[in-house]
Amino acid sequence: MITIKNRKMIMGTLSAASVLVSSLFAAPVALAAEQPSVDAKAAFVIEDETDKVLVNQNGEEALGIASMTKMLSIYLILEAIEEGKLTWDKQITVSDYVYEVSQNYNFSNVPLRQDITYSVEELYQSALIYSANGSTIALAEALAGSEAKFVDLMKAQLDEWGVENYELYNATGLSNSDVAEENLYPGAPSDGYNKMTARGVAMVADHLIDDYPEVLETTSIPELAFQAGTSDEIMMHSYNVMLPGMFYYREGVDGLKTGTTLESGASFTGTAMQDEMRIITVVIGADESTKRFKETGRLMDYAFSTFEKTTVAAKGDAVSTQEPITVAKGKQTEVGLVYNEDLVTVTEKGAEELALTTVFTPAEKSLNEDGEIEAPIEKGTEVGSVAVTVEGDELGYLDGTTSEDVKVAVASSVEKANIFVRGGRVVADLLGKAWQTVSDFVGGFFD
Repeated sequence: MITIKNRKMIMGTLSAASVLVSSLFAAPVALAAEQPSVDAKAAFVIEDETDKVLVNQNGEEALGIASMTKMLSIYLILEAIEEGKLTWDKQITVSDYVYEVSQNYNFSNVPLRQDITYSVEELYQSALIYSANGSTIALAEALAGSEAKFVDLMKAQLDEWGVENYELYNATGLSNSDVAEENLYPGAPSDGYNKMTARGVAMVADHLIDDYPEVLETTSIPELAFQAGTSDEIMMHSYNVMLPGMFYYREGVDGLKTGTTLESGASFTGTAMQDEMRIITVVIGADESTKRFKETGRLMDYAFSTFEKTTVAAKGDAVSTQEPITVAKGKQTEVGLVYNEDLVTVTEKGAEELALTTVFTPAEKSLNEDGEIEAPIEKGTEVGSVAVTVEGDELGYLDGTTSEDVKVAVASSVEKANIFVRGGRVVADLLGKAWQTVSDFVGGFFD
C-alpha cells in the first residue's frame, strides 16, 4: 500500500482547461467527530502515513517547546551520519562550554569529562533518552563547529520543510536566560527561548520518524546505562513515562520527546502504533508535568477509537470522478485516467458517505511545448496527479493543504493520428471558428 506525503500541486502556467474538477462518487467522510478539549496551551494530532490532521487546538501559535527542540537536532545528526559526515563510533572531545553545561544539575544532563572522549552514539542516546543538554551541544559542535552554526542548519531545515512562525536560539531548548552571554546565538535576546507552533513540532516529528524510523529504537528505551561498566556509569531513565514499566504506560507508545521549562510549561510529543495506524501527538504548555501525559493519553484514545485508514481506491482503479483528458494529435482525442497508486485516507469509523472532489493537474514533464498531453502515449504512462478532498473535512493535512495528491496514469494507449486525420481536424476547427464569428456578427444586429 502506497500513501502520499507531498500534496503541493504545481500549477505553473497551466490554463484553466488543464484543471478538471468533479465529485461523482461517494466515500466515507473524515473528521466529523468533535475533537477533545486538551488542558494545555496547544494540541495537535496527525496520522503519520497520510499526514492527515486529526486534532488541531491552537496549532498555529508559536509557543515555547523546550527540549522538544532536540528532535530537530537529532534529525540533523542522523542525516549527517547517513551522509558520512559523522559516524556512530566517532570520538568527541568535550569543549569548555559543553563541560560547563553538562555539570549543571539544574538541567537534564549526564555529567561529561574533558579528560576522556565520547562516541557519537553515546551522546545521541543520552540526548534522546535522558534529554542531556551537554551531549546535544557536543553533537552540534561536532557537526557544525559551533552551536550557533548548528542553529543556522536547524533554521535552514525548517525553512526547507515549510515550517513557519518559529524562533530558534540553540540546539537544546534551554532558555536564553540559562545560557552564558558569550554562548548565546548572535543577536539573541537574553529573555528569549525556542518557540514553534504545535503544527511545526508535528512536522519535525513526522520528518524524523519518516526519514529515520530507527530513531524509535532509541526513544522506546525506558532506561539505559550511560558509560556502562565504568566509574562514571549513570542509569538514564526516560522522561517519557508512557513507555513500558513507567507510571503512564500505554501499549503501542514508542517515543518521542518531552520538554519542560518555566517559560514553556510541560510539553510532550508522543507517537504510538495501533491497528496498523501510527499517530503523532503534540501537547504544548501543560501546567503540570504529569498532565501532558494524561492529555496525550486522551488524544490517543480519541484518535484510535474514532479514526481508521481506508483504501478508497486501489492502484489501477479508474478515476471515476474525472472526465477523460484531452490528448493532442492522437487517433482518439481523449483518454480516461486510472490511479497509479493506492488512494489511502483517514476516515471516521462508521461515518456516513459523502462526496469526494478531485482536481487533476498534469505533470509538466508530460506536456509538450504547447502545454498539451500528446500522442503517442502508452497505457499506464503517468501523466500527473489528482488532489482528492473529502467533503466536510475542515482540518486538512499537516502541510496546511486540504487535499491529498495521488498520482494518475492513462487508462489505455493512444496512437498518433496520421497527417491526414490531424489536418482534417485543423480544417474543421478553423471552419468551426469561422462559422462562430459569422454567427456572432449576424446575431449582433438583433441584440
